[in-house]
Amino acid sequence: MPGTLYLIPCPIAEEGDVWDVLPAANRAVMASLDYFIVENTRSARRFLSKAKLGRPIEELEFRELNEHTVAGCEVEELVAPIAAGRSAGVISEAGVPGVADPGALVVALCHRRGIRVVPLVGPSSILLAMMASGLNGQSFAFNGYLPVKPDERARAIRAFERRAREGQAQLFIETPYRNVKLAEQLLQLCAPQTMLTVACDLTAPGETILTRSVADWRRSRLPELNRRPAIFILG
Repeated sequence: MPGTLYLIPCPIAEEGDVWDVLPAANRAVMASLDYFIVENTRSARRFLSKAKLGRPIEELEFRELNEHTVAGCEVEELVAPIAAGRSAGVISEAGVPGVADPGALVVALCHRRGIRVVPLVGPSSILLAMMASGLNGQSFAFNGYLPVKPDERARAIRAFERRAREGQAQLFIETPYRNVKLAEQLLQLCAPQTMLTVACDLTAPGETILTRSVADWRRSRLPELNRRPAIFILG
């Protein structure tokens, strides 16, 4: 019989105890595993060390699945031990695996191989931001990263704003050091009545979540955004 693939959320923020944001029920599953498919070995080892599972990290096997992984044969190699009966855990860099995360590749292959996939409960910055935004939680879309070039990014912003006016909240993220330029472009391009949520450092002590119209944002001061993990929502 094949093993099981467990999708293991990890904290979004570095500060605080792991078990402040994860349910205690995850501990037994995590402690039972010795094989982990991870986006980054160093951060995964640090997460499991902080979780204090009662077993040496040196006994655990880590295999990386990230933007450098070649889809196909390399993913097959990651799944082979699970198909042979060994259960595994997938750990993202932060938050939940498989959502805005390369872990989806191994999940998809497990489904094709008839391997059971079990998602565990934990923090998702996308859902936390949406929950706290006050925007349309009945219909929303996560769009990942916007284009880097200003003209292409401007076209994307206008397209998202049109969808937001049609009633679907639009979520997106940016590399933290480009947050300020993105925020400035949003305020420049969007209509005054468009609603904009800025959510930074979710679950961290300095968490900031604010929803205002673009007109109100123009009159007030944006929170400090430089190098802070952030999610933006248009509604």
